[in-house]
Amino acid sequence: MRLLLAEDEHSLSRAIITILERNGYQADAVYDGEEALNAIESGRYDGAILDIMMPKLDGLSVLRQTRARQNQIPILLLTARSEIDDKVEGLDLGANDYLTKPFASKELLARIRAMTRLQSLSLDAALSLGNISLNRTTFELSSSFGSFQLATKEFQVLELLMNSPGHPISTERFLEKIWGNEPAIDQDVVWMYISYLRKKLTALHADIQIRSIEGEGYLIELI
Repeated sequence: MRLLLAEDEHSLSRAIITILERNGYQADAVYDGEEALNAIESGRYDGAILDIMMPKLDGLSVLRQTRARQNQIPILLLTARSEIDDKVEGLDLGANDYLTKPFASKELLARIRAMTRLQSLSLDAALSLGNISLNRTTFELSSSFGSFQLATKEFQVLELLMNSPGHPISTERFLEKIWGNEPAIDQDVVWMYISYLRKKLTALHADIQIRSIEGEGYLIELI
């Protein structure tokens, strides 16, 4: 699981990144709200930890814009302030949880586990885009013209794409999320599964397509 940390205090950022990595997470740090918003929109992260007080854009503004774009990435807010109003506003804007500094590393990890677990439980049973539906329970890809039962890896590739329509996903991201960066896996395996999915979408007369973006990866979009 890859997490984004947006915290402008560099020493604290380094400490949190170390905690996360020692506990099995992949984690990247940014230091202002604009960087955080761009990173979240890249679709590379499974969760974000946002400090409320940041330069350029504060954490609440990042949260507000993220939710306005219908991005439901799990978000944990960090704040040095204990005022109830900050916490209430963050939760009302769509934060999954908040944590007041200073905090214990065990509590941080517990909050992350809780918010990502709840996000998984709250996922809709089906993803829809255009005339195509992808059932997360049965792995069935369907349109009004028919359906296909997807293999596990096919489903995982398409789910990643449909979770971030219009945003390119790199080959490296597919390998990291689906194959766990196994050393024996050739990068061409991603192209192979994309090819399988394109054929199925064509057979279903889909009004969406998987497009290759040179140097960036693949994205799914309406035709």
